[in-house]
Amino acid sequence: MRTGKNVLGSDLEPCCLSTRTGFYRTGKCATGPGDVGLHVVCAEMTDAFLAFSAAHGNDLTTPVPEFDFPGLKAGQRWCICVGRWQEALDAGVAPPVVLEATHISALEFVSLEELKAHAVSAA
Repeated sequence: MRTGKNVLGSDLEPCCLSTRTGFYRTGKCATGPGDVGLHVVCAEMTDAFLAFSAAHGNDLTTPVPEFDFPGLKAGQRWCICVGRWQEALDAGVAPPVVLEATHISALEFVSLEELKAHAVSAA
């Protein structure tokens, strides 16, 4: 697993620690060889994005305890797949992004300008 840098070039900050997010459940959107979905975007959930994701086959609201997944509500932060974020962007429902907690590898798929246009404070 690479903890690495964020899209701003500094150390990757936690996305959510109250319910541990990230492919490795460390609270960070770190990635590594097993993370084929690239869960590298720290996003703040919105009702529109949650509905979009469910309509595209990924229900993020229903808990899945066997995968340590609590189910999400609007306002919570979670590491999501960069591809799904891009799809949501194209559909006009991209959720806000925490740049400091979004892994630099996201820039291989989306631009920093796109992410900045949807940025929210890390605090």
